[in-house]
Amino acid sequence: MLTLGIESSCDETGIALYDSERGLLAHAVHSQVAMHEAYGGVVPELASRDHIRRLIPLLRTVLAESGASKDDIDAIAYTAGPGLAGALLVGASFAESLALALGIPALPVHHLEGHLLSPLLAKAPPAFPFVALLVSGGHTQLMHVTRVGAYELLGESLDDAAGEAFDKTAKLLGLGYPGGPALAQLAESGMPARFKLPRPMLHSGDLTFSFSGLKTAVLTAARERELSEQDRADLAAEFQEAVTEVLAAKAVAACRQSRLSTLVVAGGVGANRRLRTRLDEAAARHGIAVFYPELELCTDNGAMIAFCGAQRLLTGERPQGGGAFAVRPRWPLNEVTG
Repeated sequence: MLTLGIESSCDETGIALYDSERGLLAHAVHSQVAMHEAYGGVVPELASRDHIRRLIPLLRTVLAESGASKDDIDAIAYTAGPGLAGALLVGASFAESLALALGIPALPVHHLEGHLLSPLLAKAPPAFPFVALLVSGGHTQLMHVTRVGAYELLGESLDDAAGEAFDKTAKLLGLGYPGGPALAQLAESGMPARFKLPRPMLHSGDLTFSFSGLKTAVLTAARERELSEQDRADLAAEFQEAVTEVLAAKAVAACRQSRLSTLVVAGGVGANRRLRTRLDEAAARHGIAVFYPELELCTDNGAMIAFCGAQRLLTGERPQGGGAFAVRPRWPLNEVTG
């Protein structure tokens, strides 16, 4: 079964072809970072318009690279939420229209479910069940994953997600957009021990997170002095240490409470090198195996959507059809069932 995946939830346009027997055949992503950089963040209307411009050229690229034609496609999976409403509608309407024209099913997919399952695209994928740490720009969650479509929420952020905290802190330090990668790069030249920031909810005894106070602590530290370039690097390093320490500790705690020895990490923040080091070290101490998606699949992409859609179709799920569709800008992952 050949599944076309379409991702357009925010500021990346992704197209991919996944074959249930041969694996990922081809995928292409266009990032809107350069366009949004001038505004310091994503402009929803501009994002939607750019998705419209990119979908057909990306589809042609993927078809050419895979050696397939439109007529070879058996099903289309597309991101239906969560995300920006306008951006989601672009991908959804394109997917549903193409499916109707080709006479094939179109399946709406949860964006975070795509991220959660993306490590299964690796050459050595994890086996069910496992604990998943989802760390993206807008979400920080721990999930107990039994199988495709069976997800139990164990804990999540009460306020800012880790990715949001990275971006907002980067802005406080005068860094450009996107803030998370810029802060991580600056932190490489910093000494975290110079500043002492809190580790929010590290010893709370539960699996919830809170990062808004950490961002405020950075602001307070920045106001106490005129920051030199080294001060900024040191503060960035300490912030990164605080976030990654909490994420690693809570992820290990989730595995221990669930009595599982497999941890899957997914989402854009999952590409952070310091987080990966922290998780690997903490997991090794407790006999936990950690799995990550390929770096190119940490950001939003069509490959994870194609794979997720294919897995759902293989388990027997069938779209309603009829041409009607809707998107869900807000869509809790624990509402997804299979």
